[in-house]
Amino acid sequence: MKTSRKASLITVALALTLTACAGNDNTPGAGKPTEPDAPGNATGAEQAFDNPELNIAVFQGGYGREYWDSVAEAFMAANPGTKINITASPKIAEMVRPKIVAGNPPDFMYISGSDNTPILDGLIKDQALLDLTDIFDGPASDGEGPLRDKILPGVLESRSSSPYGDGKIYLAPYNFGVMGLWYNKTLFDEQGIEPPRTWDAFFALNETAAAQDRALFTYQGLYPGYLEEMLVPAVYSVGGQEALDQLFNYDPAFWSSESFTQAWGILERIAQEDNALMKGTVALNHTQSQTSFLQGEAMFIPNGTWFEDEMKDAPREDGFQFGFLGVPAFGEDKDVMALSNVEQMVIPAKAKNPELAKAFLRFLYTEESVQLNAEKAKGVLAVVGAPDLVKEHISETTYNIYKAVDSGMATINGGFGPVAKGSKYNPSDEVYKPISSIMSKQLSLEEYSANLTKIYTDIRAELETAGAE
Repeated sequence: MKTSRKASLITVALALTLTACAGNDNTPGAGKPTEPDAPGNATGAEQAFDNPELNIAVFQGGYGREYWDSVAEAFMAANPGTKINITASPKIAEMVRPKIVAGNPPDFMYISGSDNTPILDGLIKDQALLDLTDIFDGPASDGEGPLRDKILPGVLESRSSSPYGDGKIYLAPYNFGVMGLWYNKTLFDEQGIEPPRTWDAFFALNETAAAQDRALFTYQGLYPGYLEEMLVPAVYSVGGQEALDQLFNYDPAFWSSESFTQAWGILERIAQEDNALMKGTVALNHTQSQTSFLQGEAMFIPNGTWFEDEMKDAPREDGFQFGFLGVPAFGEDKDVMALSNVEQMVIPAKAKNPELAKAFLRFLYTEESVQLNAEKAKGVLAVVGAPDLVKEHISETTYNIYKAVDSGMATINGGFGPVAKGSKYNPSDEVYKPISSIMSKQLSLEEYSANLTKIYTDIRAELETAGAE
């Protein structure tokens, strides 16, 4: 379910205290509304569209698909005569890629998941997304003022929404998550174990873990991208925003920096220290490793706020309660942190019905939709006040995580900048996939660092060449 998935560094003040791509406008007759301000106007009045049929494709992961079915029904009820066709799959990229290549993409897409996000990265790289700026500058569907005022501060300005740094919005925010390390709260409470605030304290618990007949740590082995939930805050803990800018903007010097050495040194230590890594982790998928954690085979695992709902039916040890730690710091004088991310929704530039897609997108930010999303998917949209608006629909654990952020837990958000059009590199894959070899002790940090230094040098050269053309 994880998007490893994203944005250049922003320090996201989630503002929960408040109660809480190139365009395709020339497509002939492509769903143009009969009234100029028809789609999603503030009155919610019934609208008519020349093309009333919308085709959407959505990732079906930990959030399921029930929300999309429900919100589609609500939109069709509010806009009689419209029809929404939904394609949903955990492997949504495999289903839509041929249509995109053929120039016949869905009208609207929600793309997430480790196996799917490369197609979104490709659309960004190819500048194949519709410019959505007018949607957020326009009125909200169920309130006064521009829609952008409803979105969490900093999100629309970040690279997760504005990937080219030009202020234009090409990716619309969907659910936002808070990520870090999780533990069994019941075990910690009963045994009097303090959640570790520093990495030294984390490793000091290895002996305690062994005494409890469990490993210190596991992760979603086949999907090492989950480890970004630890690594990004760790990099920031050492080197601050400057270090993250190096990582996400392809500075080859990052791979010989102290920030790299300390952050990735955590992984090397987990791989090499007895009992630190749960046996067999590298060969497990996300649900297998998460089930092992729930059953008491490891003390910590990285994951996000979707974790509890995604694994609601999985077996677990007696009395298990989800506990969220965040990410330990390098030193008592530094803050425990958490990684935040915002999932994304897009309208392809070649969508056949962009205006109806825009109207549907506007509708997704109404209070009705926000509540449906929490009720059906247990997700929290990246809008101001959403956690308190949906409190009755989310678990106490999930609510408390958002409120911990509200109460001062520092959060950061970061992701890779766009590479040159036609580049052979997918930065997320290049950085995270080889970690499996580090964890299985087949690749040293020195070899890994040398490989990434070369790749970053190549990416920089490609960008410089593209800029000179």
